[in-house]
Amino acid sequence: MLLILYHTFMTCIVLILLPFFPFMSGKRIRERLGLDLRGEAPFRKPIWVHALSVGEVISALPLIDAVRKRYPGKDLVFSASTRQGMELARDKLENKVEALIPMPMDFWWSVRRAVHHVGPALFILIETDIWPGLPAFLRKKKVKCLLANGRISPKTYTFYKRIPFLARKMFDPFDKCLMQSDLDRDRLLFIGIDKKRLQTTGNIKFDCPWTQMTDTEQSQWMETLGLKPEHHIFVAGSTHPGEEAILLRGYRRSLEKFPMLRLLLAPRKIERANEVFRMVQEAGFAVRLKTQMQDHPEEYNVLILDTMGELGRLYGLARVSFVGGSLVPFGGHNLLEPASFGCPVLFGPHTENFVEMSEELLKAGGGWRISNEDDLVHAIRQLLSDSELCRNMGRSAREFVFSNRGAVERVMAEIDRLLRKRGSGLGCE
Repeated sequence: MLLILYHTFMTCIVLILLPFFPFMSGKRIRERLGLDLRGEAPFRKPIWVHALSVGEVISALPLIDAVRKRYPGKDLVFSASTRQGMELARDKLENKVEALIPMPMDFWWSVRRAVHHVGPALFILIETDIWPGLPAFLRKKKVKCLLANGRISPKTYTFYKRIPFLARKMFDPFDKCLMQSDLDRDRLLFIGIDKKRLQTTGNIKFDCPWTQMTDTEQSQWMETLGLKPEHHIFVAGSTHPGEEAILLRGYRRSLEKFPMLRLLLAPRKIERANEVFRMVQEAGFAVRLKTQMQDHPEEYNVLILDTMGELGRLYGLARVSFVGGSLVPFGGHNLLEPASFGCPVLFGPHTENFVEMSEELLKAGGGWRISNEDDLVHAIRQLLSDSELCRNMGRSAREFVFSNRGAVERVMAEIDRLLRKRGSGLGCE
């Protein structure tokens, strides 16, 4: 009955929006409704992996590599919900999966079309983006469902506590929920999910193939970005509105003591790049967009990264890094990319999305929590003034990343179990 009410509601939403579809982006509307998918499955009982957006796609990368290695003859289908997620997936996975598809909206007709198109043997959801319609229909079709790298944010947890009965129904189709931390597992236990279906496996982001930056790559990046060996580089990634102003004020004060300091600033949403560019310009800094560097190679104070998929490598140039979404109440972003390069990591007080990761990085001595502009200036000055402190802190950050690997193999063990349980005759092909 609840599912019928939900589908009725979603149908009403689609009918209300239907008159506006001609004025919207045609391709995007077709994707969201699943109109670009053929009705008949062109795959051989594939494993279907779904990620919401950029962060979840990054989480999925080591798992895709492991599945491909374990089941080399098995079809893999990957889907993402957002445009940016699809762009990153095309860049990173195009040669690793049989198909990349945009996830249609959770409308009963679109869901049926997507499931019939893929015809999966196993559905794996990465981290979040749980909607009732798709898992319920997969269960009806007797498809095994797995939540991998599960994470329950404080906001989501508050919502689940208000409607525990409905929350439990949302998780019913999942045969197993593999959670990033004990905290995430306990939050699902609290709302009544059977503990037999819950397991803490760790964060699979630790298992990404962290490739260190070679001298050749570093030289190429420095030349591309118009940077010199004497520059100190401060990379601030995944920033949100309200954070750039604090970073710019802190950067201005830091320039007084370190005039060769250069700021590489990467807004979390690439569409904000021009807005941030104007903000930096109005603050009186020489500023460039990354996409302008070829045509305007003049020296700058601040470089705005307005490209996809490059931030992760640019952390390898940094003497000091900052990870955004943490000085404002968003919940923070992944701290592992700068840490993997042996770069000291600064982040704010709002790390609710990565509670365990941030606390463990602090304990390991690889990161510092800052609360305001003064803390930021103090941290930058300390790290740039003391080479040994900076080096030791970076080493601790890198050791933290590599000492926490192994989550992917634990997830793979559950994938093996579910495929055998399904009786699909897959084995290790």
